Amino acid sequence: MATIDVYNLNGAKAGTLDLADEVFGAVNEDLLWEAITHYRAAARAGTHATKNRWRVSGSGKKLWKQKGTGRARIGSIRSPLWRHGGTVHGPQPRSYDYAFPKKKLLGALRSALASKFADGKLTVVKAFDLKEAKTKLFREALDKLKIEGTILLVDVSTTENKNLELSARNIDGLALVKANEVHPYHLMRYTHVVFAQPALEKLQDSLKKSATRRQHDAEPEPEKKKPARRSRKAQPEVA
Repeated sequence: MATIDVYNLNGAKAGTLDLADEVFGAVNEDLLWEAITHYRAAARAGTHATKNRWRVSGSGKKLWKQKGTGRARIGSIRSPLWRHGGTVHGPQPRSYDYAFPKKKLLGALRSALASKFADGKLTVVKAFDLKEAKTKLFREALDKLKIEGTILLVDVSTTENKNLELSARNIDGLALVKANEVHPYHLMRYTHVVFAQPALEKLQDSLKKSATRRQHDAEPEPEKKKPARRSRKAQPEVA
C-alpha cells in the first residue's frame, strides 16, 4: 500500500495518508479517454442551425407560369436549388450528450487519481484553514507548497469554507470543486491537484467500495452440481 505525505498551508509536513491499491493501483488510458470524450461532448452547446426553405426569407409566389416560357419550372424563390435559398439537411440544434455507464466513470476517476499520483502532481493538505479571505495570503501558501502551473483544489464543501472560495476565485488558472463533483476531466485538465485530507479520504472510500463491488460482480459463480441422473429400468412388455 502506497502512502502520501500530508502538509499544512505553511508547507510543513503534518503526517501521512495511506492510499488504497484498488484506487491508486493502475491507469487505464482507454477508459480515461472515453470519460473525457463523454464530458466534452456533453458540454457542447449544440446551438448550430441552418435555415431550410420554410425559414429563409422570400416570397412564396410562383415566379412564372409552369409551361410556355421555355425556362425551367420553379415553384419558389426559396428553393434550395437557387442562391440564397434554403439549406437541405443542414445541422439543427441538438444535444451531443449520450449515456455513459457509472461503473466506467468511476473506473476512469480511479485512473485519473492514479495518473496524478504517479506523475507526482498530487498534493494533500491537512485542511484549507484560512483565517481571512485574502488572495495574496493564499497565493503565498500555494508557493510554500511548491505548486506551479494550473491548479485544481478539491475540498469536502466549497460553500461552507467561504474564505477559501473568496481567496481562490481571483487566481488565474485555479479552480475549486467539491469532492463529490470531481470528474476525470477536471483532474487531467489541470497541472496540479491539491486535495484536502478529508476530501481525499471520502473520495477514496467511495471509489474503493465501487472497485470491490466490481471485482465481486466479475467473479464467476461456482457451478452447481447437477443431480445424478437415474437410470430407467426396463419396463416389462405388456402382452
